[in-house]
Amino acid sequence: MPQPNDLSRSLAALDQDSTLIAVVEMSQTSWLIGAIVPGVERHPLKKIVPDENELLRLLYRWRDEAIKAGRRITRITVAYEAGRDGFWLARWLRARGVEAYVIHASSVAVSREHRRAKTDGLDTELLKRTFLGWLRGERDHCKMAAIPTLAEEDAKRPSREREALVRERTRLTNRMKSALARLGIRNFKPQLRKAAERLAAVRTPEGEPLPPHTLAELHRDIARLQLVKGQIEQIERARLERLRQPPTDAPHAMLVQLAQVYGLGIETADMLVHEVMVRDLRDRRAVARYGGLTGAPDESGARRREKGLARAGNARVRRGMLQLAWRFLRFQKQSALVKWFEARTADGRMATRKTMILALARKLLIALWRLATVGEIPPGVKLRPAA
Repeated sequence: MPQPNDLSRSLAALDQDSTLIAVVEMSQTSWLIGAIVPGVERHPLKKIVPDENELLRLLYRWRDEAIKAGRRITRITVAYEAGRDGFWLARWLRARGVEAYVIHASSVAVSREHRRAKTDGLDTELLKRTFLGWLRGERDHCKMAAIPTLAEEDAKRPSREREALVRERTRLTNRMKSALARLGIRNFKPQLRKAAERLAAVRTPEGEPLPPHTLAELHRDIARLQLVKGQIEQIERARLERLRQPPTDAPHAMLVQLAQVYGLGIETADMLVHEVMVRDLRDRRAVARYGGLTGAPDESGARRREKGLARAGNARVRRGMLQLAWRFLRFQKQSALVKWFEARTADGRMATRKTMILALARKLLIALWRLATVGEIPPGVKLRPAA
């Protein structure tokens, strides 16, 4: 039975005589638009500058050509591959009565030739055939991405910005430690608040002060590090302030509920809510698949093996859940999930634990999804008292 949120095929019947079908191959300098126009024998192909208004005028022009050919156009559909431009064009077109879809680029089957020809024109023809099959309701042509609202996209920014800033903080700290290690200095901590003031007193093993260029470089790096740390603190303070307020929408209520789980920090809860929980995922298999925590079987003839994680889902969710699974073993020892893990790793082998932690992360993600969406508390899980 087809699901209402099944994005692997179109659930609306296709009348090709009254539907204008177009695809857009997007780049930074130009857009190449190919179309199937009812009543027109040729398949038009037009390159334009990246301009949404020019695209809309082109679609209306092709619609007028179909009307002149005796066709009544009741539906205009447009698709393009997910990429750098995100979802803004799909939202803009939908607001103007055009059915817009965003194709998962990795879901489109391509030629397996070693040196296949690749041009924008060939890619447009491939997208056109793929999109036409999807509109017919045929499976496995491609998969469409769920188009978020502007508010849903914006809600992800604090967590993603903090992740980038933490990486930058680590990079700067390691860079300064490496610069000092080249001079034989290993006991200096550049992350301290007064690190810049203490640099003048630092001496090499030979008793010499820091060379002037190295000293100036370290001062600049410390200034950048303090700036990054201040920005991280701003993000965390703003998030805690929002968390203290009464829930006003579903994501806020989900965040409050997940934050009550022992061992689940605010950062991880925020990431899970805005990356997974707010999405309209149809079942537990879709949740595990989106989290990138499903296997990749390799079966051919008598060969039967697993290649490991498919890694086709959200990398942020996958990394966060693997870290959370290890923390869960420490903070939720009486939960049914931890006891399930311990029963299957009783041999004490690290290889077994590393394999089973993936299964625990998958089960834990599904359990947290049920907790956030339907309020089902996982058996044995300890919760903090509600504030």
